Amino acid sequence: MDEQQDRPRRGELRIYLGAAPGVGKTFAMLGEAWRRKERGTDVVVGLVETHGRKKTADLITGLEIVPRRHDEYRGHEFTEMDVDAILTRKPEVAVVDELAHTNVPGSRNEKRWQDVLELLDAGIDVLSTVNVQHLQSLNDVVEKITGVPQQETVPDEMVRKAEQVELVDITPEALRRRLAHGNVYPAERIDAALGNYFRPGNLTALRELALLWVADQVDVALQRYRQQQQITDTWETRERVVVSITAGPESETLIRRASRIAARAGAELLVVHVMRGDGLSGLGPTEIGRYRKLTDQLGATFHTVVGDDVPTALLDFARGVNATQLVLGTSRRSRLARLFDEGIGATVVQHSGPIDVHMVTHAEAGGRLRKLVPHSSIAGSRQMWGWVLSILLPGLATAIGVGLRGQLDYSTDIVDYFLVAVLVALVGGLGPALLTAILSAGLLNFFFTEPLYSLSVHSPRNVVTLVAMIVVATLVALVVDTAARLAKQASYARTEASLLASYARTVLTNTAPLPRLLEKVRENFGLEAVSLVEKQNGEWRRVEECGPNPCGDPDEADVDVPVTPDVHLTLRGRALPAEDRRVLEAAAGQALLALRQQRMAAATAKAERKAEATELRTALLSALGHDLRTPLTSIKASIGSLRAQDIELSPEDTDELLATAEESTDRLAGLVDNLLDSSRLATGAVRPQLRPVGYDEVVAHALSNVDNSGSVVVAVDERLPAVLADPGLLERVVANVIDNALRHGKGAEPVSARGSTHAEYVELRIVDHGRGLKKGATDSAFAPFQRLGDRDNTPGIGLGLSVAKGFTEAMGGTIRAEDTPGGGLTVVISLRAYAAPQVVPLVDLEERVR
Repeated sequence: MDEQQDRPRRGELRIYLGAAPGVGKTFAMLGEAWRRKERGTDVVVGLVETHGRKKTADLITGLEIVPRRHDEYRGHEFTEMDVDAILTRKPEVAVVDELAHTNVPGSRNEKRWQDVLELLDAGIDVLSTVNVQHLQSLNDVVEKITGVPQQETVPDEMVRKAEQVELVDITPEALRRRLAHGNVYPAERIDAALGNYFRPGNLTALRELALLWVADQVDVALQRYRQQQQITDTWETRERVVVSITAGPESETLIRRASRIAARAGAELLVVHVMRGDGLSGLGPTEIGRYRKLTDQLGATFHTVVGDDVPTALLDFARGVNATQLVLGTSRRSRLARLFDEGIGATVVQHSGPIDVHMVTHAEAGGRLRKLVPHSSIAGSRQMWGWVLSILLPGLATAIGVGLRGQLDYSTDIVDYFLVAVLVALVGGLGPALLTAILSAGLLNFFFTEPLYSLSVHSPRNVVTLVAMIVVATLVALVVDTAARLAKQASYARTEASLLASYARTVLTNTAPLPRLLEKVRENFGLEAVSLVEKQNGEWRRVEECGPNPCGDPDEADVDVPVTPDVHLTLRGRALPAEDRRVLEAAAGQALLALRQQRMAAATAKAERKAEATELRTALLSALGHDLRTPLTSIKASIGSLRAQDIELSPEDTDELLATAEESTDRLAGLVDNLLDSSRLATGAVRPQLRPVGYDEVVAHALSNVDNSGSVVVAVDERLPAVLADPGLLERVVANVIDNALRHGKGAEPVSARGSTHAEYVELRIVDHGRGLKKGATDSAFAPFQRLGDRDNTPGIGLGLSVAKGFTEAMGGTIRAEDTPGGGLTVVISLRAYAAPQVVPLVDLEERVR
């Protein structure tokens, strides 16, 4: 007791968890710091990153700030939290932002969370923040969602050990508005953030991850408390229904019945199968797969537990998940069998305690008596040797006993015959063991029991010996036979599971799965030929085949496996045992799936080619009918007016007509150029000459070839890294995109061209504030002859963005369309930097996404 009182108090950790930067974690943390300060608590700011946010900086004002430590690394100066200064100051509460931050090399700790551990050990309470992408267990998941590798991580255990974890939540739409209004990042970083990390889909996924992680921690905290307090009773904090399934056909009925019970109660459903400790579940791979699929369809979870005592294992699982209801099937045992063993259901009901137990009736309830002695599973060769030994070994034991009659006593003879009975039981099973026991008992009685050479029994102990010999032989034989049967079942189940997995993998991973699947079936079962036949117009035809002389009709096959009435899997070579048909039926189902997949892929490809050709032809004719005729009409009208003899034109009118003809000719030349470029892209004739070039000079050259270029605001820093591109092609790309933005982006604000870096890429964003695209139409914006859905008289045949996409991809870059916040369209041209920008080490994710 004295030692516990002398031990220093450990500080408490409170963490504010958010789904992404900008949700308000730091703001909430500083709000809590002010509340504690107003209550008289000694609070200091160890380190808070404001990132230029005025409201955050205003909250820090008035709080005591511990000066940061200045370190130099590779020619750069960094500031880090001064742990020693905080320990010397020893406040009651320290505010430490960005828990996952990596310290500058040479610091006393590699990670900031390790600094926080020192503060906690010193008895200082800590308020801190962390984003869900920094949790170590979600590191790879977040990278797949956002495409941004997470270098700053914190162990989940560190966050779980916090006394309080508060989720700071905000909808993706509200966060994007906050970002667009400049409340998160400076203006020059907004576009890159909105178009990359802060996409709506990314934010929704990150928000779901954060909510699920916190929900799991609440459940874990409850379980931890129950364990600490040694509470085994069920707490009905949340309805959970557990249904137990068996190897019987009633399992599907039980799952569906339990699903209805859970739905009415608004409960979580868990399907559990208790597998005995010998490793044999009783359920084959096919049944397990079917029940798992049904479980997934019903929105439940499937679990497997191991235990020889099924009722105990089932109740332990139910109590472990804090279940409130348990669903079981009524016993399949007959009334006579239940006199000796009341069954699993009755035992569970007696010991369930507060867990409600539902007994569901089914068609298999109250079945027939089980076989007391199963059919022998011992191999035929072993049984043959067993019968041989059942004659030889008793004779050998008798010969030894008679030959050594004066040296061996009666008890030794009995042991010899017992040994013979056990050996025969181990080798041959029940039949030879019974014969050995009876023969040994007779020989023992005849040669060694008084009166000698007589089969009469005069002593009760001799009767007991003879009966014991038969019982021992029988029990040993039953154990041996059961072990052999279970081993055979296990071996067959492993083989079956391996084959089914191999067939499924073949269908999923091969581009032409059907021939490979049939070849696998032929190899696995040692057949001559395998074929898949289908009835077409009343006649059977081979769809796919392997091996010589395949069957063309199910009647010709040695084994016929119907998949549907019109599709059969036919095998030639030998007849197969009945137990192999289950695997063959699964293989036949996979073959039908592969056939349908193959035909669907072919039909889809054919339909897509026809649709694309029809759409392209229709769009081309429609576009040419309008956009080629318009400039030709203007040229003809201008020339006709100039040639008219009865019209006197002033020099100004003549100049205007000539300018109109020249402008229409330029427009016609531009249309022809786009058509030629589109043709070059389609034939693969574009061969870019890549070299480093800057976006600033490309934009300047492109604007010189664009009408009304004065309406474009250029914000491309000449210090941006050069990109690897073909200057001529890139200039055409930029000119086409800007021209498209000027024609369709007729908004209140001018079109802007902005440059920024993102990872190893440099992006050029052409932003307009027009009417933008309809929802979900961004993917079709770059298709040929698409004019963004407009039906006005705007010139152009819709090839500008298509050509821009083709040229950009030919240079190894990407181009995409996004909605401009507030309305409009943003086209992003992304090319790899020629020389990657210098990466300042140890920068947090929030800095990188900006």
